[in-house]
Parts: sequence; structure tokens; C-alpha cells
Amino acid sequence: MGIRRRLSGPAWRRSALAATALGVVVAGLALPAAASASTPAIPAAAFDDHTGVTPTTVTVGNISTQTGGLFLGALVGTRAYADYVNASGGINGRKLVVDGADDGYNDGQKNKALTRADIGSDFALVGGFSLNDGYGGSVLATDPSVPDVTVSLDEATNQLPNTFSPQPADDGWQLGPLVYFQKKYPSDVTHAAALVADEPSAISAWDGEKAAMGHLGYKIPYDAQFAITQTDFTQNVIAMRNDGVKILFIEQMPENYASAVFDALNQQDFHPVVVLGASTYSSALIPASGGAAGTDGAYLEQAASLYLGQDTSAIPAVRTFQAWVQKASPGFKPDLYTLYGWVSAELFAQALQKAGKDPSRGSELQALRSISSFTGDNILPTVDPATKTPAECYLIARIVNGAFVRTDDPPVGGATHGYRCDQPYYQANGKTTT
Repeated sequence: MGIRRRLSGPAWRRSALAATALGVVVAGLALPAAASASTPAIPAAAFDDHTGVTPTTVTVGNISTQTGGLFLGALVGTRAYADYVNASGGINGRKLVVDGADDGYNDGQKNKALTRADIGSDFALVGGFSLNDGYGGSVLATDPSVPDVTVSLDEATNQLPNTFSPQPADDGWQLGPLVYFQKKYPSDVTHAAALVADEPSAISAWDGEKAAMGHLGYKIPYDAQFAITQTDFTQNVIAMRNDGVKILFIEQMPENYASAVFDALNQQDFHPVVVLGASTYSSALIPASGGAAGTDGAYLEQAASLYLGQDTSAIPAVRTFQAWVQKASPGFKPDLYTLYGWVSAELFAQALQKAGKDPSRGSELQALRSISSFTGDNILPTVDPATKTPAECYLIARIVNGAFVRTDDPPVGGATHGYRCDQPYYQANGKTTT
């Protein structure tokens, strides 16, 4: 039997916010496919702007929702990467300093004020994560000289020419995982279901995946929305069983919601194929869902390595990530936001290296525009930050004996570094990447 996590007070607030954010970040935002040829020129004044730069340091701002520990991982990951490069002398002789700030719970005006302050004192914004980033994005929009290297939830912020993401998103879905399950379970995918948070961003993400499923011939008799206050999914499970569901996609759920779903499935003795996603990938999921007995057999598909530790021996970058997170914050359990902070800082640092020994905001932006291939040393599949093009490649894992285990993936030492790269990315307008 699984363990249902009851939510109240601050714990509920954290969980509710996590549902909103996690359902969006990994699933895919409704964003433009790529920067166009008409991307505005970098302001000339940016090449004379050395804000936040001293002879020995470069200071970057990180604005994250740390209240209740919600997205504290974003700051931890950013600082961990800074510590990592600083241990080897920094970038072109300068050490990275991370100026962290908490924008609080649901406080857009504070996010805006902190963004304005960071623009005045820090070289760039790096690695932050907040539900309120659109407020700060409105400030960034008025100052295109300031580099912003983050995973943002806000569509308008993502479209800015001075924003670059190590995990670009688009208004569609990766076809690869869907084709994989279609081949594995050809009759089941005509009886598919999904549970989606009742939030605009999560619904938009599901619309992209649903369009990709329809393109492939999936049939979806059940795709219910759930309130972020929901803790019991028994009625959803009963309805799915009555509708003949055979495969269930809960990729957009954070672990506390997903564990409640596993609980309900097991209580009702109903066992469709379950597909998890990057939002659900958590060290807490399996123990919170009753261990191996409650979760074995579930699949995971995501455009990232098994960075929580399972790929430590196979991918050196995972080992480095794990080790430096513990040095930065001993005992901290990395999560998706920790990864985002780490890879955002790495993307920024790559550009800073290219920006030369006298970096300006302009030379940093120029360097960021030149990075068309980024993997974080294979901790991610290849993305194109310069044109905001998402990853086509992915991995498939399965929970076996209470642990995430890669399944049917190519060798990590091979040409694709352990990622499956067998299908294009499907855009909701019906096009695919090539």
C-alpha cells in the first residue's frame, strides 16, 4: 500500500506551488520554437557595461523562491557550480560570486524589486527559479543589456533576446517517448489517460503533449484536471478503471501528488502502465509510495540523465554535480531545481569564458548567442540555447526493485551518451523539428 501525504498549512502551500511549477518546467512551455533572424542587436552600451565585475570576481544574481525550501535547490545548484569552478581558479582568473535572494511566497512585486536591484549591482541573473519570474521579466524587458540565464516559467521572459535557458521549451512534446510506448504497448495507447494540474501553465503543457499523442494515433478517454489542493485520487482511479484506461501519464506531477496516485491505484487494485516524467523523478517518490511494492514497473521518461545518483558511475558530470552539491550544502537532497541552477550556471560560465579577460554584459550576450549546442557535459541531452530549441533526445528508465534503472537506452559511452535520439520534436502546430 502506498502512503498518501496529507497536506496542510505551509506544507500544503509548498506542494501547491510545486504542482504549478513542476507541471510546467519539464513538460514544455508554450514558447516560440526558436529565435528568429530578426533578433534585436545587442545594445552598443552593453559592451561598455562591466557592472558586477572586479579584477578578481564576477557577481551574479540568483532570485529564487526559498520560502519553505520550495525552490531552494535553484540557489544551491547555482552556488555549487560556482564553488566547483572557483576551486580551479574561476573563469579567466575571476571567481564567481552568487548573490542569492528569496522573493518570498507569491510576491511578484518583491521579485520585481529584487530584479531591479540585481540589474543595478550584479553582472547577470543566473540560475534563479520562481513562480513570479514574469514580474522580474518585465524589468529585464526594459534593459536588454542584462544577461538572464535561467529556466523561466514565464512565456514573455523566455522570448526576451537576453534570456537563455539550458532547458529550452516549446509548444509541443518529444515524440520519442510516445513512439516508444506505442511500440511497447500498441493496444494500450488507444486507452490512455492523464492527470493534469488545474493551472494554466500545466494545461498548456498537456495540450502540447496531447496534440503529439493525437498525431501518433493515441486515444485518450480520460484526461482529468485536479485541483492543487487535492490529496486523494481514489475517484479519479475508479473513473479511469471504468473508462478502460490501460496506460496512465502523470509526467507533470511532483512526487507528493504522484505518491497519492500510486496509493489510490494500489488500494483499488488497478494497475495500468504508469509513465512518470522529470517532475516526478525524486528520491522521495518511491519511499513515499510504498516502496518497491507500490511502484515497481512504472516508467520514467525525461530529457535529462538520472542525475539523482543512478548515473553517477556512468556520467562523470553527475558525479561532479552530486559531490559539489554536498560541498555547497551538506545533507541537501538535490532536486530538479538544483539541476536547473547547476546547468544554468554552467551555461553562463561557458559564455563568460568566451567573453574574454575583460568581460562586459555585451560580450557575455554575444557569447551566449554563439552557444548552439549545450549538454552540461552530458548531464542533459543536446539543446540549442541560442535559438531556444529544445532537446529531441531522452531516456527511458523503469522502477525495478524500488530503484530507477535505465531500460532500452543506448550505451552511455556511445555516440548519443546514453540518450535515445530516434524521433523529432513535435510542435503543437503540427510541425516537427528536423
